[in-house]
Amino acid sequence: MQKQPSSRLCFVCGRQNPIGLKAFFYQDEQGRVVAHFTGKEEHQGYPGVMHGGIVTALLDEVIGRVAIAYDLWAVTAKLEVRFRRPVPLRQPLTLVGEMTRLRSRTLEGRGEIRLEDGTVAAEAEGVYIRLPQEEIERVEEELDFWKVVPD
Repeated sequence: MQKQPSSRLCFVCGRQNPIGLKAFFYQDEQGRVVAHFTGKEEHQGYPGVMHGGIVTALLDEVIGRVAIAYDLWAVTAKLEVRFRRPVPLRQPLTLVGEMTRLRSRTLEGRGEIRLEDGTVAAEAEGVYIRLPQEEIERVEEELDFWKVVPD
């Protein structure tokens, strides 16, 4: 597994975001993206269960990061989430994202949040629009921070 870079202020991966999740992401040889995350009390929707917005953010990130595995930059255009069971806090979760289709302007992918026993607690399908080169150049200053940092 190859570790992916992190940003400075991204809510999910940002290393300097004081309220962020600070998740690390890795990619495998097949271009899938994997992360491990354990929710804390401040991530709850109701006692002991992760807020659906946090679940959605994690799924959005793990699918969107598949673009990085293919050396692309993309932003979310559509995301459909299915909650299969409550996502518990204080238990290790595994996030997995993979590409299902690549077109000239879009990337389609799917993602899962798996419980410790492998049960799928939530899943999503998304469409991501590839950023044009001029948009990537516009944010190049922030991309200077985009680097692999230690766990």
